[in-house]
Amino acid sequence: MAVAAAVRIRRSLWLAAAGLALGLGIPLAYGGAGLFGRLAAISPLLLGAVLGMVFAGWNFNAGRLRLMLGGIRQPMGHGRALATVMATEFAFSATPAGSGGPLAYVYLLRRHGVAGSAAAALYALDVLMDMLFFAALLVIIALALLFRPEALHAGWQIGLLAALLLAVLAGAWLALRHYRPLLLRGGRLLRRLNIPPATRRRIARGLLRFRQGLGVMLRLSRGRLVAIYLLCIGHWLLRYSILYVLIRGLGEPVPWAYTLLVQMLALTLGQFTLLPGGSGGVELGFTALLAPLLDPPTLGAVLLLWRFATYYWYLLAGAPVFAWIAGRTLWERLAPHSARARGGEAPGTQPL
Repeated sequence: MAVAAAVRIRRSLWLAAAGLALGLGIPLAYGGAGLFGRLAAISPLLLGAVLGMVFAGWNFNAGRLRLMLGGIRQPMGHGRALATVMATEFAFSATPAGSGGPLAYVYLLRRHGVAGSAAAALYALDVLMDMLFFAALLVIIALALLFRPEALHAGWQIGLLAALLLAVLAGAWLALRHYRPLLLRGGRLLRRLNIPPATRRRIARGLLRFRQGLGVMLRLSRGRLVAIYLLCIGHWLLRYSILYVLIRGLGEPVPWAYTLLVQMLALTLGQFTLLPGGSGGVELGFTALLAPLLDPPTLGAVLLLWRFATYYWYLLAGAPVFAWIAGRTLWERLAPHSARARGGEAPGTQPL
């Protein structure tokens, strides 16, 4: 067992190394020799500012977690909540398509004393808040871009993202409202796949407890839900303003609304690569969307800095925290999950 776990971890590390090489290779190849000149001209204060934005965003998410746990009488200190957020972000970034994020989140909350179904419901509420934010943000972006005729070519991007968000929200609503027929059909499918009856019953009980837990989450007081949503807005506005701050720091006039759209679409496309952090897909999508507005050296420099702040920094800062509060036991659980995701089994998806 120990040897098999070590082999799975080694394979996951090789996969991460391949993703890193691909993620760094694309901006270096596109930016060319001029990229290094652009990087040398960047003020350390600019990089410090964007890393400060990342840290502030983590604290917003820690606040969200504390509010949700307080609503079910499982209080958590801010330091522990911040560590949980950083460890979860590390697991999300280190596994294909973010498949390890939900597992780490539930595992760490269970160690805090939260039931597994309640922990999964907390994660679902967290994602639901994110989806609602992005749906509202797409409307705002569409209105903002209407006032800039040169940006009207972005219509198809908005339409694609809107369709994806609506599909996710509609699927979640249907699953909650019509869960009985879905459970029956799922049970018949599992029976055809020769899944043992005890396993089918365990899955059904888990899904029912998850639905009950999500119902408890959604019955939190209106004030608490509003506060959670406001912290959600704060986190995503900070994170999605990093690209705009970097581009403005390099003296380029790209609209803030368009930078939000670029990040949403690039990160969504990156999930289809099934590599940690969406490496390769994120860089290609980012390059394609910003190539008409930035010269190659500037675009390559911005891409490297943006990916460092929003991906590589999550790995560097989150790894020691993950090792401290989760350790090898959880990593061994994530390794086989990563292998399944790489093999094409349904992985978890990152919020846009």
